[in-house]
Amino acid sequence: MVDFTQALTKHLTTVTRRRSTLPAPQVLVSSPSRGIDYSFGNRSMPFHAASIGKTVTAALLMKLAPLETSVQSVLGPQPGVLRGDATLGQLLSHTSGAADYFEDPVTSGPHFMALVTAERDTEWTPHSLLEFSRERQVPVGMPGEKFHYSDTGYVLAGLMAEALTGRPFHELVREHIFEPFGMNTSWYVGREGGPAIAPLWLGRDELSTAASLSCDWAGGGIATTLDDLVALSAGLRSLDSHAQLADMHSRFRPGIHYGTGLMELRFEEFFFLLRGMPRPTGHIGVLATHMFYDARNDTHIAMNFHSTREMVRSFKTLIVIEQLLEKS
Repeated sequence: MVDFTQALTKHLTTVTRRRSTLPAPQVLVSSPSRGIDYSFGNRSMPFHAASIGKTVTAALLMKLAPLETSVQSVLGPQPGVLRGDATLGQLLSHTSGAADYFEDPVTSGPHFMALVTAERDTEWTPHSLLEFSRERQVPVGMPGEKFHYSDTGYVLAGLMAEALTGRPFHELVREHIFEPFGMNTSWYVGREGGPAIAPLWLGRDELSTAASLSCDWAGGGIATTLDDLVALSAGLRSLDSHAQLADMHSRFRPGIHYGTGLMELRFEEFFFLLRGMPRPTGHIGVLATHMFYDARNDTHIAMNFHSTREMVRSFKTLIVIEQLLEKS
C-alpha cells in the first residue's frame, strides 16, 4: 500500500519547486467514502476556472430546453457564425460548425488571444464576441457535420438561455446550479462582483485583474474555488441529464473524448502503458484547470495550475493522482 498523502505531497512539492515564479498549484482530492480530503496550495483562494464553465452551461441549458431546440427558432438566423440552422444539442456537443473565436484562425486583424493580452481594458460582451467570429472567421462546417471545439457555440447557448427566460445568464446559473449545489464562492467574472482571484497567465501575460477576462462568458467565465468545483462535480451526478452530459460521442483529441458538456479521459491513448487506468469524467480549462470524477475510486479531483503553459504538467499530476489512488 502507498501512503497517498505523503506521496502526492512529495510530487507536488517537486512540481512547485520547478515552476519558478508561478504560485504553487491548487489541488483538492476528495473521497468521503475512502476518507480522503487532501489539499495542496491555497485551498480557499478563488481562481478562474476557464472552460470548466462549459459543463455548467450545458447542465443549465438542459434544464431550460430540449436538445432538439433550434438556434434559429430562439435567436433568429446567425449568418457568418452558422451555416444554416443548428440545434442546442449541436452547440453543446461542439458539432454546430461554428468557429472558435478564442483559438481559431482569423481572416484579418489580430488573433483573439492577442487582443485579450494587448487590450487589457476591453470589456467583451456576448454580442461583441459573436461579432468577432462573424466578421473575422468563417464557419468550419455544416451543423452536425463534424466535431469542432467552439467557444462561439457556447456563447450562442448562453444567449439562448437568456432569450428563453428573459433573465441574465449569470442569474440563471446561480438559481439552477450554484445555489442547489452549494457553490457559495463562485461567480461570473466581469458580470458579478467578487474578491480578487488567483494570478493567471495567458502565455507570458498575467491577466488576473484585466477587464479583458470578460472574453469568457457561457463558454467558461466562472471564478470559483477547489471546494466549489468538487461540489459541482458531485452535483452534476445528481442531475437527470447526467447521462446525456456524459454520452461520449466525439473525440476531442487523443485521450480526451467529449459528450454534451463533459469530457472523459482515456489515459491509454496518451501512452499505452497507462492502459487499465480509470476513465474519469469532467472538464479542463485552458489555464490548466481540472475538475474530474473517478467513478472507480469514487473520488473527485479539482486542480488549478494557473497558466496556459502548465497544461502538460497538470496532466502529469492528474496521472500521478490516479496512479496513487489505484495503489492506496
